Amino acid sequence: MYRAIRSFFDERGYLEVFTPTLSPSLIPEPTIKSFETEFINPFEERMKLYMIPSPEIFMKEMIANGSGSIYQISNCFRNSEQLGDVHNPEFSMLEYYSVGMDEVDSIKLTKELLNAIPSENENLRKPFLVTTMRDIFLEKTKIDLDEVQDEKEIRKAAESLGIHVPGNESWDDTFNRIFINNVECDISKDVPVVITDYPKQIECLAKDYTDRPYKKRWEMYIDGVEVANCYDEETDKGKIKGYYVKEYEKMEKERKGTDDVIPAVDMAFADLEMKKSSGVAIGLDRLLMTSLSLTEIRPLLSFPLSDMLTQDN
Repeated sequence: MYRAIRSFFDERGYLEVFTPTLSPSLIPEPTIKSFETEFINPFEERMKLYMIPSPEIFMKEMIANGSGSIYQISNCFRNSEQLGDVHNPEFSMLEYYSVGMDEVDSIKLTKELLNAIPSENENLRKPFLVTTMRDIFLEKTKIDLDEVQDEKEIRKAAESLGIHVPGNESWDDTFNRIFINNVECDISKDVPVVITDYPKQIECLAKDYTDRPYKKRWEMYIDGVEVANCYDEETDKGKIKGYYVKEYEKMEKERKGTDDVIPAVDMAFADLEMKKSSGVAIGLDRLLMTSLSLTEIRPLLSFPLSDMLTQDN
């Protein structure tokens, strides 16, 4: 599979890149918890370093500095996630950035990629079912996202479905409750499903639509499992800086008084001359799992963390 991926991008003129696994700063993402370590040197000050949750922070710097379209296969790390059928704290990721393209172009490119990799699962060869988040919400829950744009309204909508919502919960947390309980669990397993136009309240570095309250972002599900995430990448420096400030403050507030890591951020990231591009991240363990028609990633991992944690010392 990795050979097929490399051939696919090499033939299209993408540059394969290799970026660090350790970073002194991360993009602030309150929903992702990080592994922290420390650099120790007798001639230098100690410095905290973080295992990357994705190579995004480095790859975007390359794009800004004129690399052109690039791709990378890397190991990534996310803490405080369950050890389950489709989760391992260390996992393999394919990330690719296509300069001059948007998220719609990336749907076509990703379909061509799936057609190019070896697969025992015919579902990967089928045409994508592309739907907006608003449309799939209407189909699965009868809730019109256009009409629940504040916390009070989406709370009422959740409660109408029998979902308990804490009184101080944010809009995006309530949205995720509904999505996980009533939408994601019922996504078609017969074809790859691409859900586009994520609500603007779910903060990320994807561009906003100017005429509706959604972002230019999609996620792809294969056999009902989330496999890919894509943005039309934000290039406005002011919006990137605003995202950094808002999300770092949110992360600090949520993690204050806990043992959760609050990774450092580098505000210079907002000064990058980010080129028009679309970025896609694919979990390769999950992609291989679905291409083999398996229901868990464990058989594909030589050393699952769950096994290492239960070994007798």
